[in-house]
Amino acid sequence: MARHAISRQSVSGYLKQGWLEPVMSGVYRRPFSSDTNPEAVRGWKIPLLSAVWLMRHEFHVGGASSLSLRGHAHYLSFGSEFALYLYGSDIPTWLSKLRTDADVKTRSNVLFGEGATGVENADFDLSNDEDPELAQSPWRWPMPMSSPERAILEMLDEVPRGESFHKVDVAFESLANLRPRLLATLLTLCRSVKTKRLFFVFADKHNHAWRRHLDVSSVDLGKGDRALTPGGRLHPIYRITVPNDLMPKEAQYGP
Repeated sequence: MARHAISRQSVSGYLKQGWLEPVMSGVYRRPFSSDTNPEAVRGWKIPLLSAVWLMRHEFHVGGASSLSLRGHAHYLSFGSEFALYLYGSDIPTWLSKLRTDADVKTRSNVLFGEGATGVENADFDLSNDEDPELAQSPWRWPMPMSSPERAILEMLDEVPRGESFHKVDVAFESLANLRPRLLATLLTLCRSVKTKRLFFVFADKHNHAWRRHLDVSSVDLGKGDRALTPGGRLHPIYRITVPNDLMPKEAQYGP
């Protein structure tokens, strides 16, 4: 509002007239009608679009959140709250404090640096009449989201504390159409040895067609063994501890 030369006195007048309502200190919204579905009032999509397109903050939806919203492994999220992973150095602090139906998890850009490789504008399904929040949206703007290629690496970075091996395994099942050229670029940019090693563990297990187009020797996987999970076994190729079911078949029953 300050950018559009709307004074504090004018804001006070809008509040008294009922044209705006306070959400929290310094944050306002246009009131919903009295008959609005409560689910729409608690939604997170309109606040995100507002932050990106009206307030000009730069961040994106990533990780498991992007995979779910793009139609990969709908059952990645359990419970009533949607785990919403946001990545960037300009995420407004009020987003994580809003009372919405999402569990907002903010992350920096440390995994890939400040570059936006693999971040794409993707549309929410604003024609979906079953979503009470989207039915209230006056906009048809896209949301910056990680491509599936970037999102799966962001998800792997959360293992094992934020995401489980099982959830990643489920996600990989649906990723049959990844773009190997983009994957190769992202693997080069990725700063986490753990993430890159785990990626190839899962990629080898699922063996989608794109896997044969990736050259492991061109990716810096670091040196030395990595202990990741208590009770895990050391993968013989990628030298990182993983659950037994992620070991190569010939090694699953070995010592």
